[in-house]
Amino acid sequence: MNVPRLVVAAPGSGHGKTTVATGLMAALSARGLAVSGHKAGPDYIDPGYHALATGRPARNLDPVLCGADTIAPLFAHGAAGADVAVVEGVMGLFDGRGATAEGSTAHVAALLGAPVVLVVDASAQGRSVAALVSGFASFDPGVRLAAVILNRVGSARHEEILRDALAGIGMPVLGALRRDDGVAAPSRHLGLVPAAEREGAARQAISRLAALVTEAVDLDAVLSLARTAAPLSATPWDPASALANSPERSVIMTSGGPEAPESHDHDRGVGDPRGARGLGAESARGARGGLAAGDGGRPVVAVAGGAAFTFCYTETMELLTAAGADVVTVDPLRDAALPPGTGALVLGGGFPEVHASELSANEALRADVARLARSGAPVVAECAGLLYLARELDGLPMCGVLDATARMTPSLTLGYRDAVAAGSSVLTPAGTAVRGHEFHRTTVVPGNPPAPAWTFGGRKEGFVQGGVHASYLHLHWAGYPGLARRLVAAAT
Repeated sequence: MNVPRLVVAAPGSGHGKTTVATGLMAALSARGLAVSGHKAGPDYIDPGYHALATGRPARNLDPVLCGADTIAPLFAHGAAGADVAVVEGVMGLFDGRGATAEGSTAHVAALLGAPVVLVVDASAQGRSVAALVSGFASFDPGVRLAAVILNRVGSARHEEILRDALAGIGMPVLGALRRDDGVAAPSRHLGLVPAAEREGAARQAISRLAALVTEAVDLDAVLSLARTAAPLSATPWDPASALANSPERSVIMTSGGPEAPESHDHDRGVGDPRGARGLGAESARGARGGLAAGDGGRPVVAVAGGAAFTFCYTETMELLTAAGADVVTVDPLRDAALPPGTGALVLGGGFPEVHASELSANEALRADVARLARSGAPVVAECAGLLYLARELDGLPMCGVLDATARMTPSLTLGYRDAVAAGSSVLTPAGTAVRGHEFHRTTVVPGNPPAPAWTFGGRKEGFVQGGVHASYLHLHWAGYPGLARRLVAAAT
């Protein structure tokens, strides 16, 4: 395939990658183009803004979580039918896992054969911008830094100085955005506030951003640059094929070289498991008043959504569907019961700590989740889901599935983890090696349960009891398609 594409990068965090990338997506969409938005790395929040700007599902491209060989196929799958694709980078252009390039924006750009546009916050510099850009352009000859977009430019004179300096090193400038607080997204303890929590305001900001980018950036030059991307010789990823080709156990391989150490620079802080439901399935069906199946006999897998549970990779839903499930969204803030016939529940990440009062007040759904878990049905929880299943969160009652309490802390736990399944569960066989990601400011007590979900970094983490698998670890299921197959089989 040969979808025109480019990667939006920056010297570091805070230069305006999300603003520029989302603005480009929105401005190009406003031209009537089908735009595919992508995010390098594991972040869930930025893709929510991409989806609003493009009207297409959010897509992540993370070589660490999924393996380098899957990135081009995942991109081709997500960009199918698009006129142009914009990939937002992560952190600084060359910042990868620890001291390596693995998982960096540069790594993703190289895997996609895409030109890079560097967004530079020019608010506190003039001619020095040329030295900065020159260093980035020459640092890695395998990365084609093709142009710059200047951000937070103070005045027409300031812009002239910056453009003249970059012309002196032969670096094209595609545009210059002035300071505008009206397009800034609010932030809190884990970054931007998710778009799903402020959809009306987010849509207004994106509309304004599209207008600003249209005025300040040469969109024709952007499209011309995107068309210089090399043809991509990759078969689009397909969830059904991924399931068919997936072994029961898998290990994500790095792009080369020795295994990266568990400790890396951007890390901070740090029952009777069954693979089938057996008699528990029968009691679940009786409690729910019917077979745990949707139309046509497909098992119903409920996936948490809404403002409190915004962290779920699109491919997870696609894999569950391909594995034979009817996937139905449940909003723990608003819905009084699980979908009829629910045979399994997936509780992804998000911000339950922000919505703890509302989640606690929805006693009917909390009781329904607890009944499903007691029945032995599969309940898989990541991070926010773990907190929701606890007895309480910041002193407020939650589902009480796990005999544990959760609370907010001032410490940020962030980073990739190489983990091994501590025992067999509805999600994995014992000994399965995975690579996941932690991203939270909470803690759960007890921290060392008798039947943990994972072991990594010399510690045990998470809970396995009956059909419940709950952990802080986020996994990208495109890296481990067998997870969906095993979960759906247990829900049948």
